[in-house]
Amino acid sequence: MTQKNETIETGWNFDNSYARLPEIFFTKHDLNTVRSPKLIVLNEPLAKSLGLNAGAFKSEEDLATLAGNRVPEGASPLAQAYAGHQFGHFNMLGDGRAILIGEQITPNDTRVDIQLKGSGRTIYSRGGDGRAAIGPMLREYIMSEAMHALGIPTTRSLAVVTTGETIVRETILPGAILTRVAASHLRVGTFQYAARWGAQEDLRALADYTLQRHFPEVDSDSNRYLSLLQEVIKRQAELIAKWQLVGFIHGVMNTDNMAISGETIDYGPCAFMDVYDPKTVFSSIDKQGRYAYGNQPNIGGWNLARFAESLLPIIDENLEESYKLAEKALQAFPELYYANWLSGMRAKLGLFDEEAEDEALIEELLGMMQKYRVDYTNTFRALTLDKPGDIALYGKKEFDQWYEKWQARLNRQQESKDAANQLMRNSNPAVIPRNHRVEEALGAAEQGDLTVMEQLLKALSSPFAYTLEQEDYTTLPAQSDCKYQTFCGT
Repeated sequence: MTQKNETIETGWNFDNSYARLPEIFFTKHDLNTVRSPKLIVLNEPLAKSLGLNAGAFKSEEDLATLAGNRVPEGASPLAQAYAGHQFGHFNMLGDGRAILIGEQITPNDTRVDIQLKGSGRTIYSRGGDGRAAIGPMLREYIMSEAMHALGIPTTRSLAVVTTGETIVRETILPGAILTRVAASHLRVGTFQYAARWGAQEDLRALADYTLQRHFPEVDSDSNRYLSLLQEVIKRQAELIAKWQLVGFIHGVMNTDNMAISGETIDYGPCAFMDVYDPKTVFSSIDKQGRYAYGNQPNIGGWNLARFAESLLPIIDENLEESYKLAEKALQAFPELYYANWLSGMRAKLGLFDEEAEDEALIEELLGMMQKYRVDYTNTFRALTLDKPGDIALYGKKEFDQWYEKWQARLNRQQESKDAANQLMRNSNPAVIPRNHRVEEALGAAEQGDLTVMEQLLKALSSPFAYTLEQEDYTTLPAQSDCKYQTFCGT
């Protein structure tokens, strides 16, 4: 599936395998040029890993590629079609403000999508202007790179450029374009689209392509489409468990925002939880808490059920048998998720082995955190540093009793206290992108000061380092549960 084209100076090495799918899945698209692009931030380590020369993007010609003013050699810009359940309601969607310019073949022969987000109207825009403001694009840059540093599968951010134009939202804002790097932009909603509006051969072509691109190890299985479902279930169980373990709230877990690859995708009204509360939401339109922190595993299972529905016509020729096979596969998700989460929680408490009482020990701690509204990340940070006095629960009888039980549990395992502490240091981030710190960085950037964001990115780049320089980023805002006005698609 690989056709390599190289521009020596920059290092672009494009292929366009998605464009070889049936035309129902995309619309080839001209770029929407902007007035006067300016590079705001470039991810030089990521550029290097992609085989790109970061210095080249300082030239006017290569900056034009990041701004959507120039099609690089070998690229074939297109907008992808997909559907999705948005807050439970099914809609026809598609790339309304994004252009896939091509797939970069990296030096280690990995294939990744290069997408321009905020690049203007497409055929799927549904009345929108197709543009984006600098704040949301920099937010995605900060959040996706923080997630990567935490070891959580995610799309990456290569660059953000301003366009020299303004856009109108609640106020007039500077326009910007994000260059997003992803294993692919195949979504649950892509399969829903194929099942709803495509022929069976279109659905089969999409499934074959997905297997070749993401799951070649099961491509030769006797029931390869059932294997596809099972592999996606495994990856989502692992991903959502990782979210829960660090207190990440996606905010808009629509089916079009669930990547088949198992990466976190689409950073809209997302945030990391301060005060531990399973009911925490970060989308201002999520009045019912559909996408609350504590409901994310359930929604993951719901979305996977929609994925399974889309595959029913090809899992087995007998539709009744397809239902049985898909239902059995889906039944594994809650157990897979919980096993990943429980293993991760044990690591956060320095536990190497398993005891039946571990679940109660974990739930007791979380219950106290919720009851007394204490910070999630800093609680585990203080336990890691063996500073229980820094925890807001310190001195409460129930916490003191819990702490004694935890210490006794640590003493019952063969591994040393030093080994347990190192496990905790590897599992509990000292720093996360706190909401107020992200807002502070974005506010300064909108005024032309990028230093606040640069310092934040530096602190977030090694979240498990526990350095003195990171301590300033562990403090809470005056009101740690303050409500932000955040929306999908901002």
